[in-house]
Amino acid sequence: MVATAATSSFFPVPSPDSGAKNSKLGNGNAKLGLKSKSAAAGLQVKANAQAPPKINGTSVGLATVESGKNGDDMHGPAQSPPARTFINQLPDWSMLLAAITTIFLAAEKQWMMLDWKPKRPDMLIDPFGLGRIVQDGLVFRQNFSIRSYEIGADRTASIETLMNHLQETALNHVKTAGLLGDGFGSTPEMSIRNLIWVVTKMQVKVDRYPTWGDVVQVDTWVSASGKNGMRRDWIIHDCKTGQILTRASSVWVMMNKLTRRLSKIPDEVRSEIEPYFMNSAPVVEEDGRKLQKLDDNTADFVHTGLTPRWSDLDINQHVNNVKYIGWILESAPLPILESHELSSMTLEYRRECGRDSVLQSLTAVSGAEIGHLASTGNIECQHLLRLEGGSEIVRGRTGWRPKKPNNLGIMGGLPAENA
Repeated sequence: MVATAATSSFFPVPSPDSGAKNSKLGNGNAKLGLKSKSAAAGLQVKANAQAPPKINGTSVGLATVESGKNGDDMHGPAQSPPARTFINQLPDWSMLLAAITTIFLAAEKQWMMLDWKPKRPDMLIDPFGLGRIVQDGLVFRQNFSIRSYEIGADRTASIETLMNHLQETALNHVKTAGLLGDGFGSTPEMSIRNLIWVVTKMQVKVDRYPTWGDVVQVDTWVSASGKNGMRRDWIIHDCKTGQILTRASSVWVMMNKLTRRLSKIPDEVRSEIEPYFMNSAPVVEEDGRKLQKLDDNTADFVHTGLTPRWSDLDINQHVNNVKYIGWILESAPLPILESHELSSMTLEYRRECGRDSVLQSLTAVSGAEIGHLASTGNIECQHLLRLEGGSEIVRGRTGWRPKKPNNLGIMGGLPAENA
């Protein structure tokens, strides 16, 4: 019955008036070129089948059944099976083809993920930001993408953002080299002796600030500094142009985290770190000028009541040195911040700061009239960060240059107030 229903739309069923000799079509002995005529419609169908058709993968013959009015049922003589040919012996390939297609599509997707390459030269080359050691194992390199929350009103990265990148690469350098103990940048021998690194001096030169979406490459390495110090240098490049954006040089010494006193470098620690020292000059030329000590009489601007938050502390339980920069700039005059950008900075760290400290920020402007700061060219400022009791935390000196026109209140080509 299934065969009859499936083929009735192509081969019309004869009317009761048709002769019995035309009651069967497509049997095993059917002759090619057989014609069947319907009395009702006069439709002619020419059957030129090479092999019996298949339904659900099973070979069947085509037969027409006369009307039930004659009382005939499908009780005829047994039909011989169709001839075995190459075509009707082939399996149904549809399921196998679908499975093979699925496997190839999945494999192609995995291959594209493994063989990922940036489509633009300014895209992040190191997609996971893990960094790597280059140049005979002495230089650590890491890329950073400037995020939207790392830029300021000028659409450029803040100085705190750049300093955080410097600190991050320094710690990752120690970790990647296999020298990280259980402290914050401490080696295993340092951890045994409760020693930590503290920065005593930092010099930074900024040629250009990156903007939102830029990808920067930070290179860092270490060198010896005297008998009991270590110097760490950084260079920040623009990944797209290769231009040097920032150079920084710092000096570090060891301190006992229990007694909070400075310490000499033990021989065991020296043997750990000396293989990674480079024999190179500082990337920032040493500024031998003495940093001025300010007080209430010599300072032009004073900001008081600065207190650390819990989030300002690092795992060594003292204020992160990057936070000091933000506090120093708290007392910088607003006309300078609006019309100038920080181009250089020298800091000398005198004492650490805890979470219960209350600080004051003092700034003195050199070589410029206070009332005409916005129209002045390059400006230099002296800074002091101190406790309320008078103990010095950081002395500093900053250089400022006029901002470029496209940084003055312009956001995406529109004035800031209309953006």
